[in-house]
Amino acid sequence: MEIALGILVLVAVVCAGSALGRKLNISVPLLLVLTGVAGSFLPFVPPIELNPEVVLVGLLPPLLYAAALRTSLFDFSSNRRAIGLLSVGYVIFGTFAVGLVVWWLFPEIPLAAAIALGAVVAPPDAVAATAIARKVRMPRRIVTILEGESLVNDATALICLRAAIAAISGSVSVTGIAGDFLLAAGGGVAVGMAAAYVLTELRKRTRNVAINTSTSLIAPLVAYLPAEAIHASGVLAVVVTGLVKGTKAPSMPNGAARLSQRSNWNTVKFLLENSVFLLIGLQVRTIIDGVQDDSLGAGRIWAGCALILLAVLVLRPVWVFPATYLPRLIPAVRRNDPAPPWQFAAIVSWAGMRGVVTLAAVLVLPADLEHRSVLILAALVVVGGTLTLQGFTLPGLVRLLRVQGPDQREDALNQASLMQLATVAGVERLQELRTENDPP
Repeated sequence: MEIALGILVLVAVVCAGSALGRKLNISVPLLLVLTGVAGSFLPFVPPIELNPEVVLVGLLPPLLYAAALRTSLFDFSSNRRAIGLLSVGYVIFGTFAVGLVVWWLFPEIPLAAAIALGAVVAPPDAVAATAIARKVRMPRRIVTILEGESLVNDATALICLRAAIAAISGSVSVTGIAGDFLLAAGGGVAVGMAAAYVLTELRKRTRNVAINTSTSLIAPLVAYLPAEAIHASGVLAVVVTGLVKGTKAPSMPNGAARLSQRSNWNTVKFLLENSVFLLIGLQVRTIIDGVQDDSLGAGRIWAGCALILLAVLVLRPVWVFPATYLPRLIPAVRRNDPAPPWQFAAIVSWAGMRGVVTLAAVLVLPADLEHRSVLILAALVVVGGTLTLQGFTLPGLVRLLRVQGPDQREDALNQASLMQLATVAGVERLQELRTENDPP
């Protein structure tokens, strides 16, 4: 009964908060986070403990799959260098850089545990980045890069986290880490391609709309579970499946099933995406209470968490600007892909909001780890700080830098022109197939 009531309240608050945010033109994710924070301190709201399995298995795969379905594989491939440098290069750089900062601030915490926190806070959140990017109407290339980064970076971060947790127990080597990384990446891609092939062939042969839609809804787990079973990256498998399925969707013969899939996934994405932000806020009271008795002292803990947040904010532009312009010193790269304005790099640098995956991943740390509650609080401060500082100021930064987003009138004209071409082609094909025995 309590679980049913909790789900009811969660969905009701998400719907009400989303409607209010749209009416007042306030960022819905930030409004829901603040609502959750306020709710966590109300006396009649029970303490909410976030189960990492619920997020990493129940929320993350469908959210990534929904985002991958809408991502153009052509655009993803066109920006693969920028996406790779952010989703792999920046995450590894951030993991070790933040880890060293944590170890410097709190020498009592083992280096492996500090690096584990670095892996936790390194990847920007897929949901937060895309939600803010769509609202601000950034240039399409920036949105493509941010969405592509957020699709893959969780896989890199979780691989780094696994290695760090193994190092905490003392059972890790350089060759072991390299082997795990290759297995996770290669296995994830292979399982994702296999899952996409099986699901595509199955849906081609299924005419019933309800069965077709149900097959689509279980697709994330069809990719995730086999990949995790062989110790590959389930997250990467889900992303590959979503990218391939999204590309193949227009060739599916059943138009009603495509419409049903789109409608259902929009609903699932809406509920999960906004529930994530509410859950972030609801964690605040429980996490703050957890550090009250830590031997490091409250003042030192909070000062250290603030410095970790500052390091996270500073390290992203430290990576983004060189990663944007240094490859273009190579003539072949510069010819094929001229350097973008510095404003683009500045926006990508500031669009680094962290989300619920960070909170879920930090809870995976061993329960007997010394000062574990401090690491959890640091993750919370990074999530709250980036969502607040970057989330509230990113629209203003885009306006200040005078970066122009897509022209809605030009988009409407292009869409109308494309629709006319499709209609003409469809009518011509119907005329070719027409016979005298056809009913009027």
